[in-house]
Amino acid sequence: MSRLAVTEKIITAKVLKGLSWAHVAEQVGLSKEWTTAACLGQMTLNAAQADVVGELFDLSADDRKWLQVVPYKGSLPTPVPTDPLIYRWYELVSVYGTTIKELIHEEFGDGIMSAIDFKMDIQREGNPAGDRVNVVLSGKFLPYKTY
Repeated sequence: MSRLAVTEKIITAKVLKGLSWAHVAEQVGLSKEWTTAACLGQMTLNAAQADVVGELFDLSADDRKWLQVVPYKGSLPTPVPTDPLIYRWYELVSVYGTTIKELIHEEFGDGIMSAIDFKMDIQREGNPAGDRVNVVLSGKFLPYKTY
């Protein structure tokens, strides 16, 4: 057994049971974005969260232990993603990455936006010309220190 095998069990059960990530998140008591990342093997659940997820997806006690192991982060199988939706994020960073970096540095100074002290919100935004995807990323600014 491995964390990847547990992720595959979760995805299979989600499809077969017709569950939504929003429903899973509601049961866990956290955002749909973080909960989805955890179920897909990118975050660590505590014992109580692992039990909720385990009940929803019919996971064994051993599976639930895997949910509590700190994962190897990074879920993309190739350096340049081939999935069209993920590739567009890669394209977005390729085109706008230097702009984002420049504007963050101009506003905050030399540092980074944390992906650890971080939150994300994804919502559908109605639009007569076609619905839009609204993504808000919010990460703590961490300045580089001198020593």
